[in-house]
Formats: sequence, C-alpha cells, structure tokens
Amino acid sequence: MSSASSSQMGQLVADKHVRYILMAEKKESLESVVMDHLRMNGAYWGLTTLDLLDKLGTVSEDEVVSWIMTCQHESGGFAGNTGHDPHILYTLSAVQILALFDKINILDVGKVSSYVAGLQNEDGSFSGDMWGEIDTRFSYIAICCLSILKCLDKINVEKAVEYIVSCKNLDGGFGCTPGAESHAGQIFCCVGALAITGSLHHVDKDLLGWWLCERQTKTGGLNGRPEKLPDVCYSWWVLSSLIMIDRVHWIDKAKLAKFILDCQDLDNGGISDRPEDAVDIFHTYFGVAGLSLLEYPGVKAIDPAYALPVDVINRIAFTK
Repeated sequence: MSSASSSQMGQLVADKHVRYILMAEKKESLESVVMDHLRMNGAYWGLTTLDLLDKLGTVSEDEVVSWIMTCQHESGGFAGNTGHDPHILYTLSAVQILALFDKINILDVGKVSSYVAGLQNEDGSFSGDMWGEIDTRFSYIAICCLSILKCLDKINVEKAVEYIVSCKNLDGGFGCTPGAESHAGQIFCCVGALAITGSLHHVDKDLLGWWLCERQTKTGGLNGRPEKLPDVCYSWWVLSSLIMIDRVHWIDKAKLAKFILDCQDLDNGGISDRPEDAVDIFHTYFGVAGLSLLEYPGVKAIDPAYALPVDVINRIAFTK
C-alpha cells in the first residue's frame, strides 16, 4: 500500500508528545531516577523524537552539549551519565546527539574512534566495554558510530562482517551470538551493520523477509519473535529491517500505523508499548520513528540504518 494517510486513521498528537518529552527531560521523577545511568539513551530517544517532529529548537543546545561532554572519559568513551562508567552503547548515543546538533566537530574524533575500535576482538566481534560482554548489538553500535565519525578504517571491517554472518540462523534471522535464537532487535543490529558496510548480499532477503512480516499480529502491531505480544518498539526494529532488505510491502502498513497511534496518551502525550499501558520515552521514540518509516505526514524521514533523521545523515555525508 502507499504511505500512511493521516485522514484514514487517528491523528498524531505531536504537540503533546513534544511537551511530554520536554517534561520528562526536566523532572526528577521516579522514572528519571531509575534511568539515571541510562540518561544518555533517554536523551537520544527524546531529542531524536523532537527532531523528527521538527522541534529540536525547543531545547537548549548549549546545555545538552555541555552535559554530554561531562560524560566523556579519559578513554574517549562516554558514560550513560556524569560519574558513570563508559560503554559503547552510550558512546554511540552521545555521537548521535552531537550529530543532531551538527556538533561532531567539538569531539576529539581520533580519541572516540580509538575507544570504539579498541573494543573489537580477534574474531571480529565487539565487546560493550572493558568487562568484555559480546553481542551483535555492539557490532552494530561500533560500525554505526565509526561510520558517522568517518573512521571505519580503524577496525577490521571484513572480520566484523564475518562475525555477524556467523550469527545468521536457518530461519534467515540473526541472534546475539552464533547459535542464539533469532530476535527482531538483533536482526535490526545485524542488518543495519551489513547495510552500513555494503554487505547486504549476505542476507537471504526473502527468507528473512518472511520471518519479519510474520511478526505482524492481528492488532496490526509487530512482535519481536513468535508467540509474543506486539510492542510499539518493534515498529522500529522490524520495519527498519524490512526497509533495508526491500520487503516492507509484505506487511500491512496502515494497520501498523493505526496500532502505533492507538498507543498514544491523547491527553498528556507520550506513546506506550501497547494500547492503554503507561507511556515512556523509549516507546515514544520508537513509535514516532516507526511512523517516520511509514511516511506519516508531518514526521521527518529517518534513516533505517543509522536511526537518525535523513537530513542529519546527508549533512554528515557532505561534511569534509
């Protein structure tokens, strides 16, 4: 079907989502205390959502950028908040936020890229931090981060791709390590990394496409693996993967858009995992990002591999 038309379904209450995000960034609520060590991720989710809704100007760029730089360690890596340990996950979020504000130039790119490259292992895999947990999520994060910084040459890309391909399963999907079950979140990470490195020929697009389109439930929402409940966050993981392998026409886009819109808190803003549940910043981002991939009116286009607005990626591509 063609892109989602807002006249056929509920409306996106964009202004209320903007207000919800701005409140969530400020308040000292239970959620923000629990998420303290994840604040960098929360900032990335909230700020990217604002940019997709063309409202990034509602936050203080200087305040955000100054805070981000207080999270950087001597190693070059970033922590989830001031006073925490660095991790590859927060390092990507920090780089993505600086990209949103066109502030990559304030980074010591050599130092940040060396921190990320230093987490690659002999077999091509990546650890998340100095403690050594390995996961294909970290392969994606490293490749995405280094690509934004234009430093992919600092790692062994061929070995990184080989490791990701070794995590491919007979159902066409990918797991977190070789032999682990296929899961939509891991599939996004592996397909995204393969897309960025120009290696999508390793994916069986029809086989994976079927596995992914079978994630759509009767509600229109998508789940992460067989027999699970639908969740708005898979509107991103599954949909972006389908777009990257050119099989997005295999799902019912209108039903998915309706599911996402039904998860909105129409009074106070924010989007939840499924209708009637409590909203949070994580699902608000993935809901708006999903609508962006569905070409919903009034939402800027997002790049399915980099998880940043297309105009931001284009700006990076044309920066020397």
